[in-house]
Amino acid sequence: MMEVSSITQDIFFILLYGGVLALELVAALYVLLRKGNAFVSGIEPPVRLRRWTAFFLATLALGHLYWIYFALHPSAATYITDCLLDVLFIIISVVGIMLAMLQDRERHIWPVLVLLVPVIVWSVIGIVREDIGLLRPARIYVILLVVLITVNMVFAIRNYGRWLRDNFADLEHKEFWQSILVLAVLLLTLLFYGYTDSNKVFLYAIQAVNILVVGLMMWRVETLRSLDSSDTVAEEPSKDDKETPSSDSAVPDTIGTQLKKYCEDTLLFLQYDLTLAQLAQAIGTNRYYLSQYFSRQGLTYNAYINGLRVEHFIHLYNQAVAGHRVFTANQLSAESGFHSYSTFSAAFKQKMGKTVTAWMIDAKE
Repeated sequence: MMEVSSITQDIFFILLYGGVLALELVAALYVLLRKGNAFVSGIEPPVRLRRWTAFFLATLALGHLYWIYFALHPSAATYITDCLLDVLFIIISVVGIMLAMLQDRERHIWPVLVLLVPVIVWSVIGIVREDIGLLRPARIYVILLVVLITVNMVFAIRNYGRWLRDNFADLEHKEFWQSILVLAVLLLTLLFYGYTDSNKVFLYAIQAVNILVVGLMMWRVETLRSLDSSDTVAEEPSKDDKETPSSDSAVPDTIGTQLKKYCEDTLLFLQYDLTLAQLAQAIGTNRYYLSQYFSRQGLTYNAYINGLRVEHFIHLYNQAVAGHRVFTANQLSAESGFHSYSTFSAAFKQKMGKTVTAWMIDAKE
């Protein structure tokens, strides 16, 4: 059990503790109530993500409150209760945040709630008996549960990345692989916070971690763009289409011609944030067939559009060099439809097999 006698007499820690509590409450209210975006202009975060993040920040503040009660009334029952609340609130809110980031389809949190039932039952037994020793099997179970959740989320995020590349040309403010680190940090913090014998240094460190987590979550919730998944799911062709013998075999050739005429020749690919659904509508076909066409070509929609943009960049570069005009790679990449240079640089290297700088040096020789 945590030693609380000395820490409750530390005025500086009390002030820090109260400041972190206030920060968490203000951050929760800000995320929940603010309609604008303070971090990146023009980004509209998912409403569901805002709500789950506000809930998470509020649970951090609530945790500070009930650990104050434990400091004033230390007992085995209070300690087990606080640990149980930490596990329930943090795991549920963190998983809720992660599921809200995955916008390809609706995912439910009830399986996690079911998996938490054994923790609740065992902890209640420990509370009734006032036996901290009964926490040991609960701790092992929570560790295994955290590992299971983390592994599942890693695979879910990888699949989500594929979905993004199959439906979007521009991935800026849509990807969140960094959130794997967020998940790991939050859940690992949970394992130590309340589940270890904590000294004074550890308690100070936890407050520092809380401050970092608040800032990280504020950044994360306001830099992830809200997507309309209903507009990006490739619908299945109708029953009549499937039963037409020639329809399936005619699709690839027809779509290739339509893409050349309505996307490549018209430079439609330069349109920022052009989606698979918008392109399908522009060339007069079905999203399902367009998605299947790219799949048969061994391409993702993202690779197709950005490949055209890279080719356009090379065309602009050659024109600029021939005309002896002053230019920068950043300027030409923007004219080629790339919203950020980092996205252009990655797409260029993927298509050309070398960096932009290396390619430009070779082109001059």
